[in-house]
Amino acid sequence: MSSPLAQLAQPFVFDRLQQIVVVNHAIGRLLVACLLGALVGLEREVNRKSAGVRTNLLICMGCAFFTLLSAVLAGDANPDKGRVASNIVQGIGFLGAGLILHNRSRVSGLTSAASIFVVASIGMACGAGLYAAAAAGAIIVILALELVGFLERRANLKIYPLLYEVRGRDQTQMLQSILEAMDDAKERLTGVERDAIGELQRVSFALTATKRQHERLRGKLAAEPAIDKLFTFRDPEED
Repeated sequence: MSSPLAQLAQPFVFDRLQQIVVVNHAIGRLLVACLLGALVGLEREVNRKSAGVRTNLLICMGCAFFTLLSAVLAGDANPDKGRVASNIVQGIGFLGAGLILHNRSRVSGLTSAASIFVVASIGMACGAGLYAAAAAGAIIVILALELVGFLERRANLKIYPLLYEVRGRDQTQMLQSILEAMDDAKERLTGVERDAIGELQRVSFALTATKRQHERLRGKLAAEPAIDKLFTFRDPEED
């Protein structure tokens, strides 16, 4: 027969064990959220986007934590356990809006904003203990960002801007060569910037087109005798 002291200690020990189990489950969910968020962020980091590993990791973990806290703060007696979690969508919307930039006639950052939105949902799934759904969501996001983007480029469907920079000795001849090449491509030459570094003349302009159109224009410009060197630069924030 157990002593009275042991009988009193049993509920306390049971409660402590239950708390340890709950804490371990919560830590596990947060760690899984960190892992999945970091995987999505790694893809963004490799492609030199502003929202990289740390941003996606913190967003995913934060959403998982808010989802966990939503049920805890509501308490057992309150049926509305998703009130805190429901506000995550609004907060992520404001965060994603900050990634969208409107420059001249184009909008950039839409894919980064969309990936942030999806990463938040992955974090919420981790916070709810839906590990399989969260992992599947992370895999789909990475495939969509990498594979679909690759297929778009291969199929010549994706248009993207490139900054062209040509260098030579005669600026007037370079401008004429660029204008002729743009006329052949049936594109309008706008936003031309010119400067000189000693005897070296430099002309820069931007063009939004498909991969095939960019390749044709590069080939045309590279063959021009007035152009000594040709460089193209892609905006890392362009999705």
